[in-house]
Amino acid sequence: MAPIRVASFGECMLELQGPAFGTLRQGQGGDTLNAAVYLARCGRAAGIEVQYATALGDDGFSRAMAERWQAEGVGTALVRRLPGRLPGLYWIETDAHGERRFSYWRDSAAARSYFDTPPGQTPLEQAAESLGALHFSGISLAILPPAGRQRLLALAQRLRERGACVAFDNNYRPRLWPGIETAREAFAAASRVATLALMTLDDEQALWGEPDADRQLAATLALPAAEVVVKRGAASTLVRTAARERLEVPTEPVATVVDTTAAGDSFAGAYLAARLPGVPAAAAARAGNRLAARVVQHPGALMPAAAMADLTG
Repeated sequence: MAPIRVASFGECMLELQGPAFGTLRQGQGGDTLNAAVYLARCGRAAGIEVQYATALGDDGFSRAMAERWQAEGVGTALVRRLPGRLPGLYWIETDAHGERRFSYWRDSAAARSYFDTPPGQTPLEQAAESLGALHFSGISLAILPPAGRQRLLALAQRLRERGACVAFDNNYRPRLWPGIETAREAFAAASRVATLALMTLDDEQALWGEPDADRQLAATLALPAAEVVVKRGAASTLVRTAARERLEVPTEPVATVVDTTAAGDSFAGAYLAARLPGVPAAAAARAGNRLAARVVQHPGALMPAAAMADLTG
């Protein structure tokens, strides 16, 4: 069985979690890195090889982060090292209901400069012909300057034309964008180059300013991507297939939600781990919902691998 090579592009940051001036738990996370780790865990048995594409510095935190990715089976061959630069940082405050509030320090993070090279000279662009899939998100687009954003979208288009899977996860974060029109233009462009759109309905409503969930749902399911998955929190997940079939897959009930961080990222990882080798969409959505339900019962973005050993085959 030939391996399926997947690249996930984005930013991983240092994670601090806990109350202000209290005991803070240190970790790491970022939407595409979270998805890459869960994809590597769930897809290993199916021959999926995952590489993370980002930029890091030459500091101790950067080295330790890359070592942890490698320990998870996520390759670092597509990582650029930028001397003197640092990874970003975010702090999570979590309330009694498991909902979280994020504070970011990322304006000068190394990942923003990934495409600051001559055209075609990043490790990701140079590896394009060997990739079976590319995964990126709205956050991946937001952290890049306009020229870098266009380079990423052009690469995605090139891969799509070659028949590779291009998976776009919306993850709209208003504070990362200079204005909503810039975000709308970038998201529309990403939806055009994607073959698989992984969309959270709340984010879609926030981006497009549509208060009516049913109207927004109809618009999202009509996106140009061949396959569209709509995540709706605890409500059932909807899938519109390339054959225009609409599937509804129930989520799994969770008695106690500890932390919703990375619920959507884990869904993306498990869904891709199933779909890339050819598992039907409904079964892939069930796998995504099952993993997300497990993840929200643990603190932080990346739960211990042992806590999901029964889900990785």
